[in-house]
Amino acid sequence: MTISVYIPLLVTVVLAVFAPRAALRSAPRPAAWSLVCAAVVTATGWLGSLALLAFSGFAQIPEVAEEGHWSVAALRTQDPVSLAVAAGSALTLAAGLVSLGVAAVRQGRHLLWARRECGRVSADTELVVLDDDTPQAFALPGAPGRIVVSRGMLRCLGDAERAALLAHERAHLRDRHHLFQTVWRLTAALNPLLRPLAEAGGFVLERWADEEAAARIGSRKVVAHAVGRAALASAGASRPAALAATGGAVPQRVRALLAPPPRRRPLPLVAGALLLTLCCASLANAASDSEGLVDSAEQAQCAEDAGAPDAAWAVHPPQRSDACCHHGEAGGRGR
Repeated sequence: MTISVYIPLLVTVVLAVFAPRAALRSAPRPAAWSLVCAAVVTATGWLGSLALLAFSGFAQIPEVAEEGHWSVAALRTQDPVSLAVAAGSALTLAAGLVSLGVAAVRQGRHLLWARRECGRVSADTELVVLDDDTPQAFALPGAPGRIVVSRGMLRCLGDAERAALLAHERAHLRDRHHLFQTVWRLTAALNPLLRPLAEAGGFVLERWADEEAAARIGSRKVVAHAVGRAALASAGASRPAALAATGGAVPQRVRALLAPPPRRRPLPLVAGALLLTLCCASLANAASDSEGLVDSAEQAQCAEDAGAPDAAWAVHPPQRSDACCHHGEAGGRGR
C-alpha cells in the first residue's frame, strides 16, 4: 500500500497542472467531458487515498484495535505509514468533507433559486425579456430552463447578433452545462488542487456554446461579433451566478471564433484516460493491500489469543479467536 496509495494523489497533481492547458487547446465538447471525468475520478482517488492513510493511523489506536480484534503490534510492523502522515490525512479529509458539504448546500440553494425564478414565468415562454436598461443575458436552468435577456442588451445587438446570442444560451440549456459546473465546483471544494479544472471548465463551456451557436447560425463571424459586443455592453454590470454569453475570457473566445473550427486532439484524451485508469487501479490495489494488512493483523491477534495463558484468558476471553483461527485453517485445507 505504501506506493499505490500515493499514486492517486500524484495523478491529481499532474492532471491539475496539465489537463486545463490541454483542454483549452482541444475541441470544447470533448474537452468539457474530459475535465468532468478527470474531476470526478481524481476527487474519488484523492478521497480514497486520504481515507486509507487515515485508517492506517486510527487502526493502530489500541481501543480501535480491540474493537476490530486485530493486533496493533502486527499492524505497526507491516504498515510503514507514520502516525503523522495518517493524522495529516485525516485532517485534510475532514476539511475537504466539510468544504464539500458547504459547497453542496450553496449549489442546492442556487438550483432552488433558479427553479423559483423559472416558476414565476409563464410555462410556455422560453425567452424572458427584462424591462431593464442594464445589458445582461444568461441561461437560467430549470424544468424547463429559461433564457433571460434585458432590453438594454437587445438594443446593443443587431438582428443576426441577437439570434447568435439566443443560440448561445440555448446551447447552455440544451447541453445541461449547469450540471458540469456543479461537478467542478463540488470537486474543487473537496480538493482545492482541482480548482484549475473548474476554472478551465467554465471557459470550455462558453466555447462549447459558442461553437454550437456558430453551427446553428452558420456564421462564426456573427457569433464573434455578438460575443464581443455583449461583453463590451455588459462590462461592469452585475448579474446572477448563471451561464452567460459574456462569461469566460472574451478575447480568447472571439479569437477562436474568428479562426477555423478546432480539431479533435486524441493524444491528450488518451493520455488523460491512461492516467485516470492508473488512478483507479492504484486505489483498488491500495484498498486490497489495506484489507490484507487487517486480515494479517486479525490472524496475529488470533494466534496471540490462542497462545495466551489461562489466567489471561480469564481476564480477557478471546471472543473471536476460535472462529478466526478455524477460518484460517479451513482456508489452508481448501488450498
